Amino acid sequence: MNQVGQYGKHRFWEIVPGFLIWGTFILAIMASFIAPVAAVTFIILFDLYWALRVLYFLIFVLYSYRQYKKALKVNWLQELKKIKKWDQIYHVVLLPTWKEPLNILRDALRAIDENPYPNEKFIVVLGGEERDAENFEKYARILKEEFGDKIKKLLVTVHPHGLPGEIVGKGANLNWMEKRVKEYIDHEQIPYENILVTAFDIDTIPHPQYYARLSYLYLTEPKAKRASFQPLVLYSNNIWKVPAPVRISMFGTTFWLMSELVRPDRMWTFSSHSMTWQMLVDVGFHEPDLVSEDSRIFLQGLIHYNGDYRSIPMFLPVYMDAVEGDNYLDGLKALYKQQRRWAWGVEHFPYMMDKFLHRPLMPLRTKLRFIFNDVEGKYTWATAPVLIFVLGYLPFLVIGEADTAFLANAPFALERMMQIATIGVFVSAFISLWLLPPPPKDKRWYTWPIMVLQWALLPITFIIFGALPAIDAQTRMMLGKYLGFNVTKKKR
Repeated sequence: MNQVGQYGKHRFWEIVPGFLIWGTFILAIMASFIAPVAAVTFIILFDLYWALRVLYFLIFVLYSYRQYKKALKVNWLQELKKIKKWDQIYHVVLLPTWKEPLNILRDALRAIDENPYPNEKFIVVLGGEERDAENFEKYARILKEEFGDKIKKLLVTVHPHGLPGEIVGKGANLNWMEKRVKEYIDHEQIPYENILVTAFDIDTIPHPQYYARLSYLYLTEPKAKRASFQPLVLYSNNIWKVPAPVRISMFGTTFWLMSELVRPDRMWTFSSHSMTWQMLVDVGFHEPDLVSEDSRIFLQGLIHYNGDYRSIPMFLPVYMDAVEGDNYLDGLKALYKQQRRWAWGVEHFPYMMDKFLHRPLMPLRTKLRFIFNDVEGKYTWATAPVLIFVLGYLPFLVIGEADTAFLANAPFALERMMQIATIGVFVSAFISLWLLPPPPKDKRWYTWPIMVLQWALLPITFIIFGALPAIDAQTRMMLGKYLGFNVTKKKR
């Protein structure tokens, strides 16, 4: 076991998630041989629970889609201008980068330049790494010439390699960028309460009304100074180019986030999102020694304010790149690594348990809610596809020919529940069509039916690019084999 960054400090809590997963698999296999009837009963109840959960999930997704469509129809800048002192709000936009091509960086800055919110209210930080300094600084000079005089300030930072207490990753770069922009903010004497911060992956293209909507929510929502702001993430920049399993996985992530947006009491931040500058300063900026910085910053706020912190859903989208490789197989490998990195969010569990135990002022109900949602989410991510599509059939193979009415009818009951779950697949397929951007000109008419038929791959995708990377990540945590930060290759 090698201790890196925060890892290895709370070994008991690091072991728990992986232990739960493997304990479940071992018990399921043992029960299939020792008590197959009990195993069949469990599988029926488990599948019934998941069939009902799919329907429950669809209600949230459909309601979230309705809110998304409503948000798209509003001119948020026009609404914002009705609020007194709206033009005092500044936006700090953090754009960390690592070896991305110039066109990706240019698109990110162009999206800011062309949005309707006043450009003189933007402070943009473009942050590169010392390990790629020569290439990055060349691009930065070009971009400064193109955009430097179009916004209030374009800061360029280079994060030194190998600083004490850091691991290589986006969080360390963000931490450096935030400290540098604080120097500028303090020099300009901009009131902290007038600053909102947006941390974007470099491929993120926000909706044109994003910053107006963000400012509007900040000025109208109660206790918005103690909140993060979560947009809907659509991986649509290159969605027509990537393999079908990648598309299914990306839409699956979008649907999961849609279901979270309408349940803000349990929502963490994910991927590209926004927050208040005051919160960032209060918590000491992004932690530089972990992988999953996007959701950790929410947890930092929750802990610092003793549970008095939340995520506010925006429903407006940001458009990002789906993971892509140099060829079909390379794209699938990249997808697996990306899913494993997301599943590495299990690193929050030991951190959360340790911090919660030392926060007596945080309500117990808040602690239990976030612990349960985190553990249950990671656990079912890893176990549900395996139990439903693989181990669920094992007791029937062991029993062989059924000798009771219950066992004889059990396969038919499971088939009916799978049919109920299939409704979710069809609904997901059609919602994905509504969220797709227009196809490139080189795509033929039959591409649209393929976009529906690809959802037949869902069970396989759930296992190979859902459960397996989640099992992989949590097993590594259990064994003390810690993951580093894996950068998703950007190409457009």
